[in-house]
Amino acid sequence: MTNSVIALRGVRKSYRLGKVEVPALWGLDLEIQGGEFVALAGPSGSGKTTLLNLVGCLDKPTAGQVLLDRVDVTNTSLDRLADIRSSKIGFIFQTFNLLPVLTAFENVEYPLLLSGVPRKERHQRVDEWLEHVGLTGQAEQRPDQLSGGQRQRVAIARAMVTRPVLVLADEPTANLDSETAAQILDLLGSINRETGVTFLFATHDPAIIARAHRRIRLRDGRIAGDERNHQVIEGVLNAR
Repeated sequence: MTNSVIALRGVRKSYRLGKVEVPALWGLDLEIQGGEFVALAGPSGSGKTTLLNLVGCLDKPTAGQVLLDRVDVTNTSLDRLADIRSSKIGFIFQTFNLLPVLTAFENVEYPLLLSGVPRKERHQRVDEWLEHVGLTGQAEQRPDQLSGGQRQRVAIARAMVTRPVLVLADEPTANLDSETAAQILDLLGSINRETGVTFLFATHDPAIIARAHRRIRLRDGRIAGDERNHQVIEGVLNAR
């Protein structure tokens, strides 16, 4: 398929604990297309985090091939992987991972600083995304002055400000109450529809799984199920 953002071909991943090799993924074949809103589900130890680390260019497979945005990243150097992460991937974490000494504005701006984006463009893009997530009035507040939902909105703006092709979200609602989590999911869904950015969630949250266009279930390092949520997809198409 020509619009593939993620492609895994025969991917295996093992970790060595002393003299013992512990398998985490067993020969995965998986393709995710541009614009998909995908939930990666499964019990703890099923391989969700390992898969996210491989797709996010944070780790390399023991065997097989990983392609991101049609680029083979399997044997890429660490420096090149860092460049790919900063330009193509946004990350949203369960614990927000904001820098506590920086304001909301500065947290969103930080990846652009690292990428050498000029000041005027940085500020324009940060302002745009803070407005998009509803935090224009909180731009000068630090993380400890924000609620959990507001901190996650800052994290979403930070993930999107680099204009990624893919956003990886690891349990993004786990530290939020149900009402705030629903609002965050509404926001992520609208960003997906408006920008066409691909979202891949690793989650136990049934609310995320229910809203996903596609649900991939892992068990013991293998794909145990891969189904499309046609009711959700039809609703999205009708909304357009």
